[in-house]
Amino acid sequence: MAGQRLGSSRVSKPEAAVFVSGVASMGLEILAGRIVAPQFGSSIYTWGSIIGVFLAALSLGYHHGGQRAAERAADHQLVRLFLGTAAYVAVLIFAGDLLLASTAAIPLPGRFASLPAVTLLFGPPTYLLGFVSPYGAELSGREVVGEASGHVYAVGTVGSIVGAFGTTFFLIPELSIVQIELAFGLLLVGTALWLAAPTFRRRQVAATLAVGLLLVAAAASGSLGVSAAGQVVYQTQTPYQELEVIDLGDTRTLYLDGQRHSAMDLSDPDRHVFDYTRYFHLPYLMAEDPDDIDRVLFVGGGGFTGPKRFLEEYNATVDVVEIDPEVIDAAKRYFGVEESPRLNVYNEDGRRYLRETNRTYDLIVLDAYKKDKVPFQLTTAEFMRLADSRLSAHGILFANLISAPDGPASKFYRAEYKTVSEVFPQVYAFPTSETGAIQNVELLATKRDGRVTKAQLRERNDRRDVGIDLSNEISFYRSDERTDDVPVLRDDHAPVDSLLDPMVGQRYVIETSPDANETVVDGDPAERPAVVESPGRAGI
Repeated sequence: MAGQRLGSSRVSKPEAAVFVSGVASMGLEILAGRIVAPQFGSSIYTWGSIIGVFLAALSLGYHHGGQRAAERAADHQLVRLFLGTAAYVAVLIFAGDLLLASTAAIPLPGRFASLPAVTLLFGPPTYLLGFVSPYGAELSGREVVGEASGHVYAVGTVGSIVGAFGTTFFLIPELSIVQIELAFGLLLVGTALWLAAPTFRRRQVAATLAVGLLLVAAAASGSLGVSAAGQVVYQTQTPYQELEVIDLGDTRTLYLDGQRHSAMDLSDPDRHVFDYTRYFHLPYLMAEDPDDIDRVLFVGGGGFTGPKRFLEEYNATVDVVEIDPEVIDAAKRYFGVEESPRLNVYNEDGRRYLRETNRTYDLIVLDAYKKDKVPFQLTTAEFMRLADSRLSAHGILFANLISAPDGPASKFYRAEYKTVSEVFPQVYAFPTSETGAIQNVELLATKRDGRVTKAQLRERNDRRDVGIDLSNEISFYRSDERTDDVPVLRDDHAPVDSLLDPMVGQRYVIETSPDANETVVDGDPAERPAVVESPGRAGI
């Protein structure tokens, strides 16, 4: 029988097939998050869609495979299943971005937007892999049905564990998405070739070679999807995201998961390319005495635009906490960041750092929020109280949010405004665009009882030398937001994903700095001082 064991100490072909199907299915599921995130974000809704689609496709494959196993299960059928799955992986490599873009146009509520893409990209290959376990049970040679099914599903689960840990801890940190897809495709092709041995059929050999060449050709040619314009200086997969450094003219931009996070003018590295980073200087007008701001903490690194400019303009010591080690490395290699006695960089989670440090800061800048995925532990009242405890008596909290200033898409901003107001006596807001689109909205909070008016800020801007004219930024001053329809965010209840949901699919607008020579709109130079658009977040 084809399914009989080759020897007590050797793995049978059905067992190997089931094991590989588990590795591939779980590996693709982990990888799906990286593939879908640039288009649809990585919120709980995206991950819920990924998990649901994979479970549904596997279940359907199990069901149909079980119906056909008694009559059709054979090694050559397993060969077909693996080659069919590998061929679809080649399609993902070659046209994955194009398929993602096409599904993005389907009119669905934001929380369901990623469902068609996940279904189209990963439903078919996962469905085919679902056939392998029931076929493997039929070919196992075990006479007791329960024993056979239990054994193959245990082997498949072990394969899934290997696929999950291997993809998460080894493949993603070391290889690009295309390289990982190619690795899984070649694993499937190699397994098909081994299953066909030793009596190779001519058609099997031809099909195996064809699919293998298709995979290599797809990986060599790259995908058809729209990518960021410019020269790719550096690209890697980090433990948290895909990272790219791209040059376009004199502008170097840091992309995380395909979205702009920071930019630097190569001819003038300290210039603010994006207008919202100019708002980082507002605390020097908000403070009673700007000389009181001696020590600053930035939570979130990006390209270090704010920290570098602070070192240039002010006599302050700057600490930066960044959770992603690859972001720190890229900032040092490509954005001119050099640690010194005045600039200290810590690779750590922001909340954990604040909990464990004994330092006191005069200004804490929070810039670790994304448009589509916000670390909720950095948004809650408990976190704000922790930040308050690490601020000096005259300390200021600054938070760079991405939200709309008004309308349904403003829920996250208004909930954060309400949460910060629970801890700090005075809270101020500064949108960064005249439009009602999704944009950077800056929150400032102080411990003082008295409120600083717009007129006072204008007077201080005229009188103080803070290294930058903030007249335009002050004009966006606003306060007393409506918060009766949004919750206070707490550790035990912070529905951040629900609050972000109205923003899904909407334009994200980043105004360029007034002294910018050009503006980038979806990767192309624009002749007018318009905006930079992106569905992701902008970091510092």
